[in-house]
Amino acid sequence: MHIVHVHVHIKPEHLSSFTMATLANARASAQEPGIARFDVLQSKDDPARFILVEVYRTLHDVDRHKATAHYAAWAEAVKDILAEPRTRDVYQNVFPEDAGWG
Repeated sequence: MHIVHVHVHIKPEHLSSFTMATLANARASAQEPGIARFDVLQSKDDPARFILVEVYRTLHDVDRHKATAHYAAWAEAVKDILAEPRTRDVYQNVFPEDAGWG
């Protein structure tokens, strides 16, 4: 498994448009065979901060995801509403075992 946490801080006045674009991307992403999970989390303390938790079956699935139309549409929709550049942390799976991701 290849697990990525994408940290996104948006301009607060764009909360609605970011949420709509991100949910459309997340719903389509969750249908990709190479994605085990695609979660969207919003900070309770600062609603303009999000974490996208993306769990890919293989590293190659990351590249396939980034080649999709829904990812391109999301990247275009959010590029000018970010308060700062996106960052990411990459993790390896410990538990549950990879087969436990379904």
